[in-house]
Amino acid sequence: MYAKIQETANWLKERISTQPETAIILGTGLGRLADEIQVKDRINYSDIPNMPVSTVEGHSGCLLIGELGGKDILAMQGRFHFYEGYSMKEVTFPIRVMYELGIKTLFVSNAGGGTNPDFSIGDLMIITDHINFFPEHPLHGPNFPTGPRFPDMSEAYDKKLIALADTIAQEKGIKVQHGVYLGTQGPTFETPAEYRLFRVFGADSVGMSTVPEVIVANHCGIKVFGMSIITDLGVEGKIVEISHEEVQKAANAVQPLMAEIMREMIKRS
Repeated sequence: MYAKIQETANWLKERISTQPETAIILGTGLGRLADEIQVKDRINYSDIPNMPVSTVEGHSGCLLIGELGGKDILAMQGRFHFYEGYSMKEVTFPIRVMYELGIKTLFVSNAGGGTNPDFSIGDLMIITDHINFFPEHPLHGPNFPTGPRFPDMSEAYDKKLIALADTIAQEKGIKVQHGVYLGTQGPTFETPAEYRLFRVFGADSVGMSTVPEVIVANHCGIKVFGMSIITDLGVEGKIVEISHEEVQKAANAVQPLMAEIMREMIKRS
């Protein structure tokens, strides 16, 4: 696998006109942040050697290299999920490639179901920590030479980046929540009983991505900032039937605010 990672990174180095140190993963319904990027290079996942391909509606499947907030960036327009049938090594393959390309900071975004009764649909939640509820660990197997066998996860989400996001949100009058994100395999949305259980665990929101990517980023020494859009509620008395299309709609309605925060963060960091 490590040889494939290096092969892919070398292939991209020959085709990328800049050397970005910041990367963004654009999640469900959030791909429109790509409109904010002054794109210099656009590469379809299907054209990249060894790269998985997105199969989920709302995930375009393109690698974008360009400028955002005055900084060179790399952006994944669409991610890979365990529920699609990919292994954790495949789900996190792009993070390994990012490390080989020289990425130092990773911004991740997703759509999540809120389990915190103080949350509302459309809230932006800055991720302060996570709970890994996936059945397979992304670091399972032989250790990659990018980090220690037993990496520390006491600050999986960079505190300085969280403080910067809070400052920017306050300046711009954008309401943000803080919370713990729980990652589960999907593809079903949670039952009311599962929502109650995850709340007992200490989760403020739950989704089907992000956690594996953040674990591997930390293993590589990449700083992480994460934000979740609360697209539905798993709070007793507020749970209603939900579809993927409704999740996308809720995310699209508020993504300009998230884009504003992330753009300014990239500019200042």
